[in-house]
Amino acid sequence: MLAAERYDRIVEMVNESGSMRVSELSDRCRVTEETIRRDLDRLEQAGRLKRSHGGAVSIKDDQPEIPYRVRETTHAEEKKRIAQAALAMIRPGDRILLDASTTAGYMAANMPDIPLTVLTNSIQVATELSSKDKIEVISTGGQLAQRSLSFVGPLAERSLETYHVDKLFLSCKGVHLDGGGISESNELQARLKQKMVGISDQVILLADASKFGVRAFARVTGLNAVHAVILNEQLDGDLMKRLKDYDIQITTV
Repeated sequence: MLAAERYDRIVEMVNESGSMRVSELSDRCRVTEETIRRDLDRLEQAGRLKRSHGGAVSIKDDQPEIPYRVRETTHAEEKKRIAQAALAMIRPGDRILLDASTTAGYMAANMPDIPLTVLTNSIQVATELSSKDKIEVISTGGQLAQRSLSFVGPLAERSLETYHVDKLFLSCKGVHLDGGGISESNELQARLKQKMVGISDQVILLADASKFGVRAFARVTGLNAVHAVILNEQLDGDLMKRLKDYDIQITTV
């Protein structure tokens, strides 16, 4: 294999997996680890991937968040169906946590005015719930992420640590069944969602089928932390079978 061909193959494998170690790349390319390290240095200089400790990570998904108003119109009907199914899982008196996803926004817009406590890092969710007299809304505060209309950062993370909720309705950028788990587009969002998972009795994943098979830049948690998932359609046969192996309650709408 010529060096140029090897470079292309390395970038392809790293993009496909999200990240790879030097030892893995060495085995697959059948060259020494020292050669792979030099290759990775050159590929990083060329802007084709990013070096990490012991390997490399893809830059394919290391992009700014898509603005909320753009995401709101993407797969809108599917997200509305998922939101309706999620609302059916809420009971009076629940303490719930909604993230800053557009699906959570649809949930808030259609949530019945029943006794609830809603914790959120979303400006949109808090605004939608502001007219509901029986719902107590708690915002995390924190650093404003303008594109997602959400609060992130250390202050938001510390705020979450003071609470405990019954149910977390969680969105993500990607769901990968080969060890990648749930992932997000950037580290700030991923760290906050890790905190969300940690304070929740039940984690309910809201994900349209397009998210499956995607490994985004920053890992949130493994699928073993998820209790239920709401999908907009059946996954391909093998993916659905493997998802069921995690003993997760699956709802398709």
